[in-house]
Amino acid sequence: MEIKEILVISGKGGTGKTTITSSIIPYFDSLVIGDCDVDAPNLKILLNPSEKEKNGFLGMKKAKIDSEKCIHCKKCLLDCPKQAIQEKDNHMIFDHEKCIGCLQCVNNCPAKALSHEGDYKEIQEIVDICMQDIDFYEESNGGVTISGGEGMVQPDFVKALLAKLKEHKIHTAIETTGYIKKEIFRELAPMFDLLLFDVKHYDSDEHYEGTHVHNELIIENLAWAITQGIEVLPRIPVIPDFNDSLDDAKGIAALLNQVGAKKVQLLPFHQFGENKYHLLGKTYSYENVKALHPEDLTDYQRIFLDVGIDCFF
Repeated sequence: MEIKEILVISGKGGTGKTTITSSIIPYFDSLVIGDCDVDAPNLKILLNPSEKEKNGFLGMKKAKIDSEKCIHCKKCLLDCPKQAIQEKDNHMIFDHEKCIGCLQCVNNCPAKALSHEGDYKEIQEIVDICMQDIDFYEESNGGVTISGGEGMVQPDFVKALLAKLKEHKIHTAIETTGYIKKEIFRELAPMFDLLLFDVKHYDSDEHYEGTHVHNELIIENLAWAITQGIEVLPRIPVIPDFNDSLDDAKGIAALLNQVGAKKVQLLPFHQFGENKYHLLGKTYSYENVKALHPEDLTDYQRIFLDVGIDCFF
């Protein structure tokens, strides 16, 4: 019998995962090891394998702090098992790469200044919440939109959720970056009634500068969805000093014409997310940047209209 995979699952540290795994591995000539220990991946200490890939861990639950409620008792610093909280300039700062989402700091904060973002939900829990507004959907021709982050990074969950929503004949949409493996995108995209598709830049290098990913895969997925007859609404978040120049508009308009898009929505830059950065203890690089309004973008809009693309806010 050929053994293709060994999976060792256990609980907290000290239960013997590393000991068991390292004892078994020498019996195999060739093996791929995935060490998913959040605290201290240490198989490489014992086995000295060649490292092919290394990924950081980001927990789903993220602590955030309301500085106005904080009484500076520093209990959170003492309670955090990963030393993910530091005090700087009389403010508590979170290192979200160290945070494992245990929420000890949140649960033990005497001033209730700490809360958290992110939660775990079952499919039926979400459906039950969505069904509370079924009358509104029917009256307004509305429905349920899966927003991000990026919903397609949880494909199995999204498929199961869509199946349940479709049982109730609910219109479904997703806000997507399009930065998804094309196999996953091509399976999921046709399941939605509408794709709200971000188009951030036409130039791959500029796109990378602003988002840390190139845009070739995004453009490929956008073009595929349009050619398949899927209802797609490209949307441009117009960001100062990133894609707000008239030359940027011309470049994006040419891109949209290239992929066959007939319409586009402009989303002027706003400051609605600023406070969340502060609550999460993260630097907000656009803190003093003025918000944009439709009247600021009339020339920008005109560029799309002039090439036959229906452009609106």
